[in-house]
Amino acid sequence: EVQLVESGGGLVQAGGSLRLSCAASGFTFDGHAIGWFRQAPGKEREEVSCISSSDAYSETGRFTITQNNAKNTVYRQMNSLKPEDTAVNFCAATLRDGCGGGYDGMDYWGKGALVTVSS
Repeated sequence: EVQLVESGGGLVQAGGSLRLSCAASGFTFDGHAIGWFRQAPGKEREEVSCISSSDAYSETGRFTITQNNAKNTVYRQMNSLKPEDTAVNFCAATLRDGCGGGYDGMDYWGKGALVTVSS
């Protein structure tokens, strides 16, 4: 079975950093697009970041998405965190090698990692 497992979430003071990891089993990230979605308290889930063989982006310059194919892991580096960054961050993967497919374009989902930024 395919499983995506996020890790690295937690509580951090404003201005601090966290690195989220998304590790896959039963699925190879290389050659596919991997996205990050966030769901802030009381808000809908939204696409914020994605990486593929030809693209990589995040919603702010404070954040960076990278991948390590040898470890079959995608990362979400989050720097200079602000309280408004508080959200559950979900990792998702698609069988396609292209970003921009949105929520419905994702085939596999992790359970999410909570990032809480205190003021």
